[in-house]
Amino acid sequence: MRTLTFIFALFWVGAAHAQSSPAEQARDAVAALERASAMLDDAGGARDRVRALTETIQAFETGLGAMRAGLRQAAISESQLTAKLQSRDGEVAELLGVLQSMGGTVSPVTFLHPDGPMGTARAGMLLAELTPALNKRADALRHDLENVQLLRSLQADAAKRLQEGLTEVQLARTELNQAMANRTDLPMRFTADPVRTGILIASTETLGGFASGLSEIISDEIEPAPVTLEGQIGELRLPAQGLILRRAQEADAAGVKRPGIILATRPGAIVTTPTAATIRYAGPLLDFGNVVILEPQADTLFVIAGLDVVYGEAGQVIAGGTPIGLMGGAVATNGAELSPLREGTGTERSETLYIEVREQNIPQDPSEWFRTGEDG
Repeated sequence: MRTLTFIFALFWVGAAHAQSSPAEQARDAVAALERASAMLDDAGGARDRVRALTETIQAFETGLGAMRAGLRQAAISESQLTAKLQSRDGEVAELLGVLQSMGGTVSPVTFLHPDGPMGTARAGMLLAELTPALNKRADALRHDLENVQLLRSLQADAAKRLQEGLTEVQLARTELNQAMANRTDLPMRFTADPVRTGILIASTETLGGFASGLSEIISDEIEPAPVTLEGQIGELRLPAQGLILRRAQEADAAGVKRPGIILATRPGAIVTTPTAATIRYAGPLLDFGNVVILEPQADTLFVIAGLDVVYGEAGQVIAGGTPIGLMGGAVATNGAELSPLREGTGTERSETLYIEVREQNIPQDPSEWFRTGEDG
């Protein structure tokens, strides 16, 4: 990439106080963005264009997230250094005065002391002791000032690269929409009856009631091959990159408790199936917005709600990692949206995805099924 050098420097300087090493952060961010750019170039000719674009978007999301973290840390470091320098204005002025007087043209009279040769010798010894300390203070201040200037320059370059990356990932999302619309190679396990589906939706007041009636709205069902989640439970990846906002049975601001978890994501985040599954339903449902209900194994359902765009239709069998939709929200495309002060405040993860697990139509704790201890 054109900006590998400045990105590495950004993370090296800006993440000096982060928990992970700056070099590791830089390496991960650069590798992810480099891979994403290459994937976007190659996706048009890929045999499985949907998978190629899905991996491209995920790589962009990972790389841009890492770069945002580095940019935020750089902004914090710059602010701390600037405040440190401002608080030492008096010291800087005094130090400059001393250094300037020491650096002037020396005349023999300068070294004369009122107490005579002994006083002159003592003054010389004192000056010799003070000079290294003054130089050390001057070097420290110079280093801080240079770091401030470097951080400001790097932040400007990084913001530009972030904006370019956001444009590229938005292009990938648009191409994915088209690729999903053109996809016709997915196997069908059953055919959904639209009339029965409409009646079930109209007569259902709860998610549990809708889930229990799913088996009644299908026809021409083909007996599926045995599928099991043995060995996967507890290790499944979350459907989208995000942070857990609320866990199962945690009350929201209105005191409402739900059996699922709420994941905070960035606008436009891609949502994928955690494992191979049959799509039992895809579309609007109750007050959940757009919903996708997946059946990874018999008598087990994953309910994923809150999407803006949904892919697929009921009856399709999809592989793990297949995109099932995109989150909504205003996708950042300008410098104002890239403010490092905005990152880390929670406003950058403005969208919420609801995830519920049901076994034998009984809600389960999703934390026992998914890896929820990390930014997924």
